[in-house]
Amino acid sequence: MPVLCLIANPADPALDYQLVGAIHHETGGEINWLHQKIAVEIHAPKAPDPVAIARDKIGSRAVDAGLVSSEHRRKGVLVADMDSTMIEQECIDELADAVGIKAEVARITERAMNGELDFAEALRHRVSLIKGLERKVIEEIRRERITLMPGGRALVHTMKSFGAYTSLVSGGFTFFADFIARRIGFDEAVANVLEFDGERLTGTVASPIVDKSTKLARLKALAAERNLPLSATLAVGDGANDLDMIKAAGLGVAIHAKPHVAAEARVRIDHGDLTALLYLQGYEEEEIVR
Repeated sequence: MPVLCLIANPADPALDYQLVGAIHHETGGEINWLHQKIAVEIHAPKAPDPVAIARDKIGSRAVDAGLVSSEHRRKGVLVADMDSTMIEQECIDELADAVGIKAEVARITERAMNGELDFAEALRHRVSLIKGLERKVIEEIRRERITLMPGGRALVHTMKSFGAYTSLVSGGFTFFADFIARRIGFDEAVANVLEFDGERLTGTVASPIVDKSTKLARLKALAAERNLPLSATLAVGDGANDLDMIKAAGLGVAIHAKPHVAAEARVRIDHGDLTALLYLQGYEEEEIVR
Protein backbone atom coordinates (compact mmCIF):
# COMPACT_ATOMS: atom_id res chain seq x y z
CA MET A 1 0.00 0.00 0.00
CA PRO A 2 1.39 3.44 -0.89
CA VAL A 3 1.82 6.10 1.77
CA LEU A 4 2.19 9.80 0.96
CA CYS A 5 4.43 11.60 3.46
CA LEU A 6 4.43 15.36 3.97
CA ILE A 7 7.37 16.59 6.06
CA ALA A 8 8.62 19.99 7.20
CA ASN A 9 11.88 20.91 8.89
CA PRO A 10 11.48 20.91 12.71
CA ALA A 11 13.27 24.26 12.73
CA ASP A 12 10.56 25.66 10.43
CA PRO A 13 7.30 23.78 11.17
CA ALA A 14 5.45 24.92 8.07
CA LEU A 15 2.94 22.07 7.80
CA ASP A 16 -0.59 23.16 8.73
CA TYR A 17 -4.07 21.66 8.64
CA GLN A 18 -5.16 23.82 5.72
CA LEU A 19 -2.35 22.58 3.48
CA VAL A 20 -2.84 18.96 4.49
CA GLY A 21 -6.57 19.30 3.94
CA ALA A 22 -6.09 20.77 0.47
CA ILE A 23 -3.77 17.95 -0.53
CA HIS A 24 -6.03 15.28 0.99
CA HIS A 25 -9.03 16.67 -0.88
CA GLU A 26 -7.21 15.92 -4.16
CA THR A 27 -5.51 12.63 -3.21
CA GLY A 28 -7.98 10.88 -0.93
CA GLY A 29 -6.74 8.33 1.58
CA GLU A 30 -6.48 8.29 5.37
CA ILE A 31 -4.64 11.04 7.29
CA ASN A 32 -2.38 10.23 10.26
CA TRP A 33 -0.29 12.92 11.97
CA LEU A 34 3.15 11.75 13.06
CA HIS A 35 4.22 15.10 14.55
CA GLN A 36 2.01 18.16 14.62
CA LYS A 37 3.13 20.86 12.15
CA ILE A 38 6.10 18.72 11.06
CA ALA A 39 5.03 15.36 9.62
CA VAL A 40 1.86 13.71 8.39
CA GLU A 41 1.15 10.60 6.33
CA ILE A 42 -1.75 9.87 4.02
CA HIS A 43 -2.36 6.14 3.69
CA ALA A 44 -3.60 4.69 0.40
CA PRO A 45 -4.02 7.90 -1.62
CA LYS A 46 -6.33 7.29 -4.57
CA ALA A 47 -4.82 9.78 -7.02
CA PRO A 48 -2.46 8.32 -9.66
CA ASP A 49 0.35 10.80 -8.84
CA PRO A 50 -0.13 12.05 -5.28
CA VAL A 51 3.41 13.48 -5.03
CA ALA A 52 2.81 15.78 -8.01
CA ILE A 53 -0.48 16.92 -6.49
CA ALA A 54 1.17 17.54 -3.14
CA ARG A 55 4.06 19.52 -4.62
CA ASP A 56 1.64 21.64 -6.64
CA LYS A 57 -0.33 22.49 -3.50
CA ILE A 58 2.84 23.05 -1.45
CA GLY A 59 4.23 25.55 -3.93
CA SER A 60 7.05 27.57 -2.40
CA ARG A 61 6.47 26.42 1.19
CA ALA A 62 9.30 24.51 2.87
CA VAL A 63 7.54 21.14 2.91
CA ASP A 64 8.73 17.90 1.32
CA ALA A 65 6.50 15.25 -0.25
CA GLY A 66 7.44 11.62 -0.82
CA LEU A 67 5.68 8.37 -1.62
CA VAL A 68 6.77 5.21 0.17
CA SER A 69 5.51 1.65 0.41
CA SER A 70 3.98 0.28 3.60
CA GLU A 71 5.77 -3.05 2.98
CA HIS A 72 8.95 -3.36 5.08
CA ARG A 73 8.40 0.28 5.94
CA ARG A 74 10.65 0.30 8.99
CA LYS A 75 14.06 -0.59 7.66
CA GLY A 76 16.52 -3.03 9.19
CA VAL A 77 19.64 -1.54 7.58
CA LEU A 78 20.78 2.06 7.17
CA VAL A 79 23.69 2.97 4.90
CA ALA A 80 24.51 6.67 4.96
CA ASP A 81 26.96 8.95 3.22
CA MET A 82 28.95 11.28 5.48
CA ASP A 83 30.01 14.56 3.83
CA SER A 84 27.08 16.96 3.30
CA THR A 85 24.76 14.20 4.55
CA MET A 86 25.58 13.27 8.15
CA ILE A 87 27.85 16.29 8.55
CA GLU A 88 27.42 19.79 7.17
CA GLN A 89 30.81 20.04 5.45
CA GLU A 90 32.93 18.38 2.76
CA CYS A 91 36.03 17.33 4.74
CA ILE A 92 38.43 17.56 1.80
CA ASP A 93 37.38 21.18 1.22
CA GLU A 94 38.10 22.03 4.87
CA LEU A 95 41.54 20.41 4.61
CA ALA A 96 42.21 22.42 1.46
CA ASP A 97 41.25 25.59 3.31
CA ALA A 98 44.12 24.96 5.71
CA VAL A 99 46.59 25.28 2.82
CA GLY A 100 44.79 28.18 1.13
CA ILE A 101 43.23 26.36 -1.83
CA LYS A 102 39.66 25.74 -0.66
CA ALA A 103 38.00 27.40 -3.67
CA GLU A 104 40.04 25.35 -6.14
CA VAL A 105 39.38 22.05 -4.37
CA ALA A 106 35.70 22.86 -3.72
CA ARG A 107 35.17 23.31 -7.47
CA ILE A 108 36.58 19.82 -8.08
CA THR A 109 34.45 18.40 -5.25
CA GLU A 110 31.33 19.97 -6.72
CA ARG A 111 32.01 18.53 -10.16
CA ALA A 112 32.75 15.09 -8.71
CA MET A 113 29.53 15.12 -6.66
CA ASN A 114 27.62 16.17 -9.77
CA GLY A 115 29.02 13.14 -11.59
CA GLU A 116 31.04 15.22 -14.03
CA LEU A 117 34.40 13.69 -13.01
CA ASP A 118 35.64 10.19 -12.26
CA PHE A 119 35.33 9.95 -8.49
CA ALA A 120 38.56 8.06 -7.75
CA GLU A 121 40.64 10.24 -10.06
CA ALA A 122 39.18 13.43 -8.59
CA LEU A 123 39.79 12.18 -5.05
CA ARG A 124 43.43 11.32 -5.70
CA HIS A 125 43.98 14.69 -7.36
CA ARG A 126 42.48 16.63 -4.45
CA VAL A 127 44.49 14.66 -1.90
CA SER A 128 47.69 15.35 -3.85
CA LEU A 129 47.02 19.08 -3.49
CA ILE A 130 47.12 18.90 0.32
CA LYS A 131 50.40 16.98 0.54
CA GLY A 132 52.41 17.93 3.63
CA LEU A 133 49.45 18.92 5.80
CA GLU A 134 50.24 18.11 9.43
CA ARG A 135 48.27 15.58 11.44
CA LYS A 136 47.73 18.07 14.28
CA VAL A 137 46.11 20.52 11.82
CA ILE A 138 43.78 17.79 10.55
CA GLU A 139 42.85 16.93 14.13
CA GLU A 140 42.08 20.60 14.79
CA ILE A 141 39.87 20.78 11.70
CA ARG A 142 38.03 17.63 12.77
CA ARG A 143 37.49 19.04 16.25
CA GLU A 144 36.62 22.65 15.43
CA ARG A 145 35.16 22.85 11.92
CA ILE A 146 33.08 19.71 11.43
CA THR A 147 29.46 19.95 12.57
CA LEU A 148 26.77 17.29 12.62
CA MET A 149 23.75 17.56 10.37
CA PRO A 150 20.59 18.15 12.44
CA GLY A 151 18.58 15.02 13.15
CA GLY A 152 21.42 12.57 12.53
CA ARG A 153 21.74 11.27 16.07
CA ALA A 154 17.97 10.84 16.35
CA LEU A 155 17.90 8.93 13.06
CA VAL A 156 20.64 6.51 14.03
CA HIS A 157 19.68 5.94 17.66
CA THR A 158 15.98 5.50 16.85
CA MET A 159 16.64 2.95 14.11
CA LYS A 160 19.10 1.09 16.35
CA SER A 161 16.59 1.01 19.19
CA PHE A 162 14.20 -0.79 16.84
CA GLY A 163 16.84 -3.32 15.81
CA ALA A 164 18.41 -1.79 12.69
CA TYR A 165 22.10 -1.97 11.79
CA THR A 166 23.64 1.37 10.82
CA SER A 167 26.64 1.89 8.56
CA LEU A 168 28.45 5.11 7.64
CA VAL A 169 30.03 4.52 4.23
CA SER A 170 31.98 7.51 2.97
CA GLY A 171 34.04 8.44 -0.03
CA GLY A 172 35.84 10.67 2.46
CA PHE A 173 38.40 9.57 5.00
CA THR A 174 38.58 7.24 8.01
CA PHE A 175 40.30 10.07 9.90
CA PHE A 176 36.90 11.77 9.99
CA ALA A 177 34.45 8.89 9.45
CA ASP A 178 35.60 6.82 12.43
CA PHE A 179 35.31 9.87 14.69
CA ILE A 180 31.93 10.97 13.31
CA ALA A 181 30.52 7.44 13.47
CA ARG A 182 31.35 7.25 17.18
CA ARG A 183 29.85 10.69 17.87
CA ILE A 184 26.60 9.87 16.11
CA GLY A 185 26.36 6.22 17.16
CA PHE A 186 26.78 4.24 13.92
CA ASP A 187 27.59 0.55 14.25
CA GLU A 188 30.43 0.83 11.73
CA ALA A 189 32.29 3.20 9.43
CA VAL A 190 33.86 2.50 6.03
CA ALA A 191 35.97 5.16 4.29
CA ASN A 192 39.22 5.91 2.48
CA VAL A 193 42.57 5.91 4.28
CA LEU A 194 44.80 8.98 4.07
CA GLU A 195 48.48 8.05 4.02
CA PHE A 196 51.06 9.74 6.27
CA ASP A 197 54.82 9.99 6.31
CA GLY A 198 55.35 10.50 10.01
CA GLU A 199 53.11 13.43 10.94
CA ARG A 200 52.47 14.80 7.44
CA LEU A 201 50.23 13.73 4.57
CA THR A 202 52.01 12.04 1.69
CA GLY A 203 49.41 13.38 -0.75
CA THR A 204 48.17 9.85 -1.46
CA VAL A 205 45.21 7.73 -0.43
CA ALA A 206 45.34 3.97 0.06
CA SER A 207 43.76 1.60 -2.44
CA PRO A 208 41.13 0.41 -3.03
CA ILE A 209 39.10 3.62 -3.17
CA VAL A 210 35.75 3.65 -1.41
CA ASP A 211 33.39 4.77 -4.15
CA LYS A 212 29.84 4.21 -5.39
CA SER A 213 30.44 0.50 -6.00
CA THR A 214 31.68 0.10 -2.41
CA LYS A 215 28.57 1.78 -1.06
CA LEU A 216 26.26 -0.41 -3.13
CA ALA A 217 28.19 -3.56 -2.21
CA ARG A 218 28.03 -2.75 1.51
CA LEU A 219 24.28 -2.17 1.31
CA LYS A 220 23.76 -5.55 -0.34
CA ALA A 221 26.15 -7.34 2.00
CA LEU A 222 24.48 -5.98 5.14
CA ALA A 223 21.04 -6.99 3.87
CA ALA A 224 22.31 -10.50 3.11
CA GLU A 225 24.06 -10.82 6.47
CA ARG A 226 20.83 -9.95 8.26
CA ASN A 227 18.64 -12.09 5.96
CA LEU A 228 16.74 -9.04 4.79
CA PRO A 229 15.45 -8.21 1.31
CA LEU A 230 16.75 -4.98 -0.19
CA SER A 231 13.24 -3.62 0.29
CA ALA A 232 14.04 -3.55 4.02
CA THR A 233 17.06 -1.27 3.59
CA LEU A 234 17.51 2.52 3.67
CA ALA A 235 20.24 4.47 1.87
CA VAL A 236 20.77 8.23 2.06
CA GLY A 237 23.21 10.60 0.38
CA ASP A 238 23.57 13.77 -1.66
CA GLY A 239 26.08 13.12 -4.45
CA ALA A 240 26.60 11.12 -7.62
CA ASN A 241 28.58 8.42 -5.80
CA ASP A 242 25.49 7.76 -3.64
CA LEU A 243 23.05 7.27 -6.49
CA ASP A 244 23.58 3.53 -7.05
CA MET A 245 22.84 2.64 -3.43
CA ILE A 246 19.95 5.12 -3.33
CA LYS A 247 18.37 3.41 -6.34
CA ALA A 248 18.98 -0.10 -4.97
CA ALA A 249 17.64 0.43 -1.44
CA GLY A 250 14.05 -0.19 -0.50
CA LEU A 251 13.96 3.43 0.63
CA GLY A 252 16.57 5.52 -1.16
CA VAL A 253 16.62 9.18 -0.18
CA ALA A 254 18.45 12.08 -1.82
CA ILE A 255 18.82 14.65 0.95
CA HIS A 256 19.69 18.27 0.11
CA ALA A 257 21.19 16.66 -2.95
CA LYS A 258 22.77 17.76 -6.20
CA PRO A 259 20.00 18.41 -8.77
CA HIS A 260 20.56 15.37 -10.97
CA VAL A 261 20.77 13.09 -7.92
CA ALA A 262 17.53 14.49 -6.51
CA ALA A 263 15.88 14.08 -9.90
CA GLU A 264 16.77 10.37 -10.14
CA ALA A 265 15.99 9.35 -6.55
CA ARG A 266 12.53 8.01 -5.78
CA VAL A 267 12.36 10.16 -2.65
CA ARG A 268 13.97 13.56 -2.16
CA ILE A 269 14.20 15.70 0.97
CA ASP A 270 14.97 19.32 0.16
CA HIS A 271 13.80 21.03 3.35
CA GLY A 272 13.65 18.60 6.25
CA ASP A 273 16.50 17.45 8.46
CA LEU A 274 17.55 13.83 8.95
CA THR A 275 14.55 13.05 11.15
CA ALA A 276 12.58 13.17 7.88
CA LEU A 277 13.93 9.67 7.22
CA LEU A 278 12.22 8.48 10.40
CA TYR A 279 8.90 10.01 9.42
CA LEU A 280 9.20 8.36 5.99
CA GLN A 281 9.41 5.07 7.88
CA GLY A 282 6.29 5.88 9.88
CA TYR A 283 7.89 6.67 13.22
CA GLU A 284 5.78 8.88 15.43
CA GLU A 285 7.30 11.65 17.52
CA GLU A 286 6.91 9.66 20.75
CA GLU A 287 9.05 6.84 19.32
CA ILE A 288 12.01 9.01 18.28
CA VAL A 289 15.09 8.73 20.50
CA ARG A 290 16.50 12.19 21.07
